[in-house]
Amino acid sequence: MIKKYYLLSPGPTPVPEDALSIASEPIIHHRTPEFSGIFMEVVEGLKYVFQTEQDVYVLTSSGTGAMQAAVNNILNPGDKVISLSGGKFGERWGQICRAYGIEVREIALEWGEPFTKEQLEEELKENPETKAVFTTLSETSSGTVYDIQAYGEVLASSEAVLVVDGISGLGATPCPVDEWKVDVMVAGSQKSFMIPPGLAYLSFSPKAWNLVEQSTLPKFYFDAKKYRKNLEKKTTPFTPAVSLIIQQKKSLDIIKSLGLEKLFEHHRILGDATRAGVKSIGLELLSKNPGNICTAIKVPEGIDGIQLVKTMQGKYMAYIAGGQDPYKGKIFRIAHLGYMGGFDVITALTALEMTLSELGYDFKQGGAIEAAETVLKENWE
Repeated sequence: MIKKYYLLSPGPTPVPEDALSIASEPIIHHRTPEFSGIFMEVVEGLKYVFQTEQDVYVLTSSGTGAMQAAVNNILNPGDKVISLSGGKFGERWGQICRAYGIEVREIALEWGEPFTKEQLEEELKENPETKAVFTTLSETSSGTVYDIQAYGEVLASSEAVLVVDGISGLGATPCPVDEWKVDVMVAGSQKSFMIPPGLAYLSFSPKAWNLVEQSTLPKFYFDAKKYRKNLEKKTTPFTPAVSLIIQQKKSLDIIKSLGLEKLFEHHRILGDATRAGVKSIGLELLSKNPGNICTAIKVPEGIDGIQLVKTMQGKYMAYIAGGQDPYKGKIFRIAHLGYMGGFDVITALTALEMTLSELGYDFKQGGAIEAAETVLKENWE
């Protein structure tokens, strides 16, 4: 039997065929008017997705590079910050800050638990010297979306800035950077931006730029001032990933042709279909505020969670993601992000049902597919 590879993870995500094929075209030099034209179209497209009037800077790195740039461009040694840590990627903010000698008040949340506006207000009252609050739009390890709009309202009346990891969430769930008063936004190419890994994106509000001007932390490759100066010349300070930027232009064209609102609705439908499917066969979600980026599902009692993921990947070639750290073997994650459609959800649920049946889980076979199909048919245009 021919086995086909199905990419159903929360990153990297599938890439549109048009964006894949354009990478095979001859490479162009990055210090030319031809490349500058493409590059500036990408910058404008990124501003569209970020929903910001501020410039968006393109880094040749993974999203973590932009997270590091967010830290070492706005802070000074010994500064005090708050880090909201609700999973593997929320923890990363604290790890990066500590590497630069920042004093971190890390709020460790149970994975999947929300953090409210009122809780943040109380934290700031108790920690008035806070320079920045680091948080996550979509915590990929738990499938949870956090209330960035509420956090922005709190920080707007504070001297502290709001720094958001939007790597998996931006473009898939609403988070208008300017309207929600996000001071520093970080994103990555391999999620809803629908190209391979290798580019990271970063924006600063005027409030954040004031901190950039005062920052004394060491920086070279990730120096925001260098990126700002070079963007004025329609280029980058260092050699960019030329092919990825050309691919990004193609995928941004697709995104703009759909429109952000339709893209958000698309992800909502896929998320609803996935959740309906797994719930219909008795499975539980980890998150109390699940997002439309990926769904984290508890492994049912009596089933080996490690074997579940191995079977879906190894036997059925359905590459979902397992749990991380304390939830390894206890949850699995199905993505519905970026260049995925309704039949990707059906494929994921079909492979899941076949795997669960093989591992001895007792359920009504076909129930997950039927429930997901109902959601998809109700919303199909």
